[in-house]
Amino acid sequence: MAVDYAVIALYLAGMLAMGWWGMRRAKSKSEFLVAGRRLGPWMYSGTMAAIVLGGASTIGGVGLGYKYGLSGAWMVFTIGLGLLALSLFFSARIARLKVYTVSEMLDLRYGGRAGVISGVVMWAYTLMLAVTSTIAYATIFDVLFDLPRTVAIVLGGAIVVAYSTLGGMWSITLTDMVQFVVKTIGVLILLLPIAVIKAGGFAEMRAQLPTEYFAPLGIGGETIFTYVLIYTFGMLIGQDIWQRVFTARTDKVAKWGGTVAGTYCLVYALAGAVIGTAAKVLYPKLPSADDAFATIVKDELPMGVRGLVLAAALAAVMSTSSGALIACATVANNDIWSRLRGVVVSSKEDGHDEVKGNRLFILIMGTAVICIAIALNDVVQALTVAYNLLVGGLLVPILGGLLWRRGTVQGALAAVTVGGLSVIGLMGAYGILANEPVYYGLLASLAAYVIVSLVTRPTDAAVLATWRARLAGQDPEAAHAAEGGEADVTPKTVPAAPTG
Repeated sequence: MAVDYAVIALYLAGMLAMGWWGMRRAKSKSEFLVAGRRLGPWMYSGTMAAIVLGGASTIGGVGLGYKYGLSGAWMVFTIGLGLLALSLFFSARIARLKVYTVSEMLDLRYGGRAGVISGVVMWAYTLMLAVTSTIAYATIFDVLFDLPRTVAIVLGGAIVVAYSTLGGMWSITLTDMVQFVVKTIGVLILLLPIAVIKAGGFAEMRAQLPTEYFAPLGIGGETIFTYVLIYTFGMLIGQDIWQRVFTARTDKVAKWGGTVAGTYCLVYALAGAVIGTAAKVLYPKLPSADDAFATIVKDELPMGVRGLVLAAALAAVMSTSSGALIACATVANNDIWSRLRGVVVSSKEDGHDEVKGNRLFILIMGTAVICIAIALNDVVQALTVAYNLLVGGLLVPILGGLLWRRGTVQGALAAVTVGGLSVIGLMGAYGILANEPVYYGLLASLAAYVIVSLVTRPTDAAVLATWRARLAGQDPEAAHAAEGGEADVTPKTVPAAPTG
């Protein structure tokens, strides 16, 4: 294992080095939180794919393949579908808004007053996402070094907190690019063909396993529908995903770079399911399906290659963990703490002190994430609660704001409140892991949004004019003039946020 240890140690040292390099680049709020909004298509595609394909997509995706066969790809497949939908239909408009958080978008669309409550829901989601990603370090470091659970969580979490705190989004972007390359080589180029060959090829896999392992819908229609609701729609509204959209250099980069990343996710989904199916042939009686990834890596791969593939799993976890951490800290600082202090949040650059404040929040949130991860045992329940609250509470007001002019701030607040409370109540009635809470919670949120919006006064025309101008990448002042008929002004392009 000495060669494997050397590969892992080199990888971890590289992550810290990139954090230090990123610190030298992050001299402004824009640079620290959204990489100066300067990412080109290749870097944007790689980092977007890295953040959405985390430990659940890698270790969990292989586990679903072990349990259900090729239809186990559906969980990661719906993540890819969500990223494709976001990129093709919404990302260009989102990128042109030049904001930092989803709550800022809601305030801009509805005229304020929606930020704190939506920020709390988004903060809870990103916190639980960071926690569950951090817990995954225990599995990986146990395979690597046979470390106790707490030590593994502290070790992996401390590295992510360190490079995220140092350089913010620049450090995370650089490390995500490395993680994307490592995942591509480790999982797609090395582990996938080796697993199939070790299992005797596809013909032998078909001969050894039941027919339902190769049925496209073998996992069940209701399960697939739930994946669509939670993961596809979750991709459309999550702060961790939107914050990556904000890093795009142009709206075209956001659209087409995200489309490439979404397509990559579809390939990754199928690869994980195939690896899991091969593991079922090789190890038909594992105690847990989630052990399939670690077992096939540990037993079937040669030294060096084994270290690289385990580094790929570590990369998958770290990319999601760091993305969720900076999203959690950004929401906590910009959408909750600043508003509670009565500070007006602006998308404009406010100087170097903003970097210090956001860096401090990453450190605080990172420490909290590590402590919660040590104390928490049931990862699945925590993540289910987070996604149910996100989709049940925020999907309707966010998509409604983007698609329906008549939606009002009262309707948005009603949707968040009714949807969130419905999900919590229904999880108490049906159970946390039941499908009904997100189904009925989403319907309740939609009904509240439509009814309250229709019975309250429409959003102020000036607010909508500013909103439409920002969506189009135009100067809001010119839009106000045109709305009032004061002058025939040619819209001007809004400059990107200053970088220092």
